[in-house]
Amino acid sequence: MRTLTPQQALLLSILAALATIALKAGAWWFTGSVGYLSDALESLVNLAGASFALAMVQYARIPADEDHPFGHGKAEYFSAAFEGALIFVAALVIIVFAVERLLHPQPLGELGLGAVLSAVSAGINFLVSRVLTRVGHAHRSLALEADARHLMVDVWTTIGVIAGVALAGATGLGWIDPLVAIAVALNILREGWYLLRRSIGGLMDEAQSPADVARIEAILDELVMPECRYANLKTRVSGPARFAHVNLHVPGAWSVARSHALADRIEQAICQQTGTRVITHVEPIEDRPVADPDESCGPDCQAV
Repeated sequence: MRTLTPQQALLLSILAALATIALKAGAWWFTGSVGYLSDALESLVNLAGASFALAMVQYARIPADEDHPFGHGKAEYFSAAFEGALIFVAALVIIVFAVERLLHPQPLGELGLGAVLSAVSAGINFLVSRVLTRVGHAHRSLALEADARHLMVDVWTTIGVIAGVALAGATGLGWIDPLVAIAVALNILREGWYLLRRSIGGLMDEAQSPADVARIEAILDELVMPECRYANLKTRVSGPARFAHVNLHVPGAWSVARSHALADRIEQAICQQTGTRVITHVEPIEDRPVADPDESCGPDCQAV
C-alpha cells in the first residue's frame, strides 16, 4: 500500500474529526449525557488541531531559503504546542459542564443509540490514528505523531465514557456521568502536557534519540581511518530534518584535498543512511583537541 503524504494523512484526520463530531454530538443529543458532551468537545479539539497541523506541515516543507538556510522544519513544533494548548482549554470547559451537572442532575435519555454512535466514532479514530502513526514515522513528522497520539487518547476516552454512562444508566446513580466527564478532562490534560513538553523540547534543539546517535557513531567508526579520529559529535532535530556536527581529526601532513574527500564520504554516508545533514570540522590530529567547539570561536558562536 502506497504511503500517504503528511498532508493527505492530515486531510484524512480532518474528515475523521468532522465525522466523529457529528456522531458524538448525536450521542449527546439523544442521551443528554455530559460525558458524551465532553467527548464531542474533545473531537472539536481534534478538528482544530488537525487543521492547524496541516498548515504547519505544509509550511515546514518549504525548501530552505536565504532567511532560513536550515529549512522551516521547526514549524511542526508550533502545531504540537497549539494542540496541547487546545487540550487544556477543552479540559477546563469539560470540567465546568461536569460540575454544573453534579450540582443540577438530569435524567439520561436513549443510552443504547448513544453508545452505538460513540462506538462508531471510536472505530474511526482508531483507524485514522494507525494511519497517522505510520505516515508520521515514515516522514519523521512530530505534527502527525502528536495528532495520532491524541486520537488514540480519544479512543480510550470514548470507551471510558460509554462504560461510565452505561453504569450510570444501569444503577440510576446520575452523579457517575459527570464524574466520568471529569475523568476524561484529567486524562486529556495529561496528554496536553505531553504535547507541550515535546514541542518545547524540539524548539530547544533537542538531540536525536540515542538509537539515531548510535547509528551515526557506527558509520563514523566504519569510515574514519585508523590514523584519524572523531570527537564532539552533536546532534539536533528540527521537525522532520536532522542535523549533526562532528570534529574530524586527521594527520597534519594530509593535503586539504584528502581531508576534504574523507569528510565528504562521511557526510554523504550519514545523510544517505540516516537522513542527517552533517557538518564536519577538520583539525590536525597533532593539535590539542578542543573540548567544546563552541568555546573555540567565542561566547556568541554556536555549532550547528
